[in-house]
Amino acid sequence: MIHKLRRYFVSGLLFWLPIWATFLVIKFLLNILNNTMLLLPHRYQPDALLGFHVPGIGVVITLLMIFSTGLLVANIIGRLLVNCWDSLIKHIPLVNTVYSNLKQICDTLFASNGNSFRKVLLVEYPRQGLWTIAFQTGEGPKEVATTLSQTDLISIFVPTTPNPTGGFLMMVPYSQVIELTMPVEQALKYVISLGVVKPL
Repeated sequence: MIHKLRRYFVSGLLFWLPIWATFLVIKFLLNILNNTMLLLPHRYQPDALLGFHVPGIGVVITLLMIFSTGLLVANIIGRLLVNCWDSLIKHIPLVNTVYSNLKQICDTLFASNGNSFRKVLLVEYPRQGLWTIAFQTGEGPKEVATTLSQTDLISIFVPTTPNPTGGFLMMVPYSQVIELTMPVEQALKYVISLGVVKPL
């Protein structure tokens, strides 16, 4: 009897938990998008301009602003403006350090012409005979490659399970890893699900 009750409880939990977690994540993202309007002076906020509150208008305006910015910076004039902005930021102490590092990370992760997280690898870790999923994040630093006399040194990220935002950065010879044809999204699902969700 207790075994059946436990099985029913686990079945119900497995049904509701993904729904609840999805709801929380979407709510969190919507709150962030909606609250970006609070950065504007009060008199320029949508509620003040319209005279009444429109639910979700902050989300719509933020998405339109992001899309419009993308259209602007995707052309030659936009790129010139971005370069001018970057040059201006470089002359501001402290802000330059934070901005430059974050911009480099974002460009590395999300740029369509980048190679980071585009390759899923199989590496022996933490010892020989044990294999784990890893992602190539780029080429190894030249100084390290020269010091180790390795011409094919690459940087890889080995994510932890079930939280792939944590993990280990390693530098290994490309000859010591196996490149997979598995899509990055499926590899991440495999890691997050503790190996339960099998890649297609």
